[in-house]
Amino acid sequence: MDEELRSLTERLRRESGGGAGFERLAGTGDLDELADVLTAPGQSLWARELAAFRLGLAGDRRAFEALVLLLNHRDPQRCASAAYALARLGDPRTARAAAALATNELRVAYALHPVRLLVELRAAEAVPALITTLERRLRPHDPHRRVALACVEGLGALGDARARTVLNEALAHPTLAEAAVHALARIPRQR
Repeated sequence: MDEELRSLTERLRRESGGGAGFERLAGTGDLDELADVLTAPGQSLWARELAAFRLGLAGDRRAFEALVLLLNHRDPQRCASAAYALARLGDPRTARAAAALATNELRVAYALHPVRLLVELRAAEAVPALITTLERRLRPHDPHRRVALACVEGLGALGDARARTVLNEALAHPTLAEAAVHALARIPRQR
């Protein structure tokens, strides 16, 4: 069993209290049954998360909307699980959705996992979204340093020269400086 699936299953087993409904959903191989959970009224959050995650791992695009909602959830574990499933889903809308979430200033407290997902996807939207998000985090007294650090590290991993300016600006921030040095070292020099 995939380690992420095992971890999610154990977390949701505790959250749901176990029981026959949970075990049926955790054990079914019927993708239509899982997809029905996403649209049926009155389903609990744990059931929707389990169904969306399993559909995502199976590459079933019916999970896309539910996974994007979970990617922007206030619970970091739900965000991490959604990002993992979205990275494996293979839906071409994923990068655009992750970029929209990463750059949404009203939800910046929940941008960490969308930022990391963009880096993993290495999509065209990744560098512009990470630059935009990081520029906003360089304001004085910004409370979202973890998001800023993820952007710095991600831009280094992507190695795109467009990030050089914002990474140089990040050098002036003590909590980001070391990561910015490493990120800049990963960007090829212009000739």
